[in-house]
Amino acid sequence: MLLMVFIATSAFAKDAPVQTLVWPESGKPVLRFSFFKFKELGSVATERTYVTDTTVENLSSKPIPNECFALYLYNKSKVRIGEGWITLSNVGPGQTVKFQTTIEASGTPVSLSVLEATQVPRTVSLTVNSVPQGAGLKVDGNEVGTTPRIVNVGMGQHILEFSKDGFNAGRFPLEIGLNDVSGGSVSYELGTSSFDTVELRDGSLLSGDLISVSGMDVSIRIGGSTQHIDRNKIKRVMFVERDVPLSDLQQPPTSPRSQE
Repeated sequence: MLLMVFIATSAFAKDAPVQTLVWPESGKPVLRFSFFKFKELGSVATERTYVTDTTVENLSSKPIPNECFALYLYNKSKVRIGEGWITLSNVGPGQTVKFQTTIEASGTPVSLSVLEATQVPRTVSLTVNSVPQGAGLKVDGNEVGTTPRIVNVGMGQHILEFSKDGFNAGRFPLEIGLNDVSGGSVSYELGTSSFDTVELRDGSLLSGDLISVSGMDVSIRIGGSTQHIDRNKIKRVMFVERDVPLSDLQQPPTSPRSQE
């Protein structure tokens, strides 16, 4: 069930009134949503992060064990420019719960809607950055702009592709699980030459020349210094293809040892 309420731009101002809507839109209402003023937390290029104090009241005589809603933001042209999620659990009859809702938006919203999550394919928003910034970014082969960039991706496996003049293009495998939530980030370092890559379990990447791999650790040379990384901190190691030096191919065969 989709609910929409139109709000003036002033609803994002200091003295904005509370915006209220009920769910479902037709029939006897079960929930009443109230959204207070939206506060901008920060921005990256055209991407903005808002937070709003939210209250939800159970108007029914039955408890709500678990329910999830998508919150969408629209611009003046009625184009969806942002989204957030509202999850309710163990809300008793007549009970009101209060919390904050964070929403990512590309621009200034003027209207919002609430959609029951069972009708929406679940997505996760995250910030994708690169070193240096300003690299062209593709998600699953589709161009989405330049880094840093907030992107929305669904459950499953994805490929992030980076490109920038003067640097080698790069690819980063990304997997979104059922328990992943919005607000994470990915940073990819573009090199001027081909490097091996060590991906750690905390999501960070190390690029350099791999020296050795053992049962205890991995040794990698980064910026002229060698680092030893505990193997339990490593998620995967990705190797680049290297050409065998021509001198190694042209070495004369070793002379057999002369017999005495």
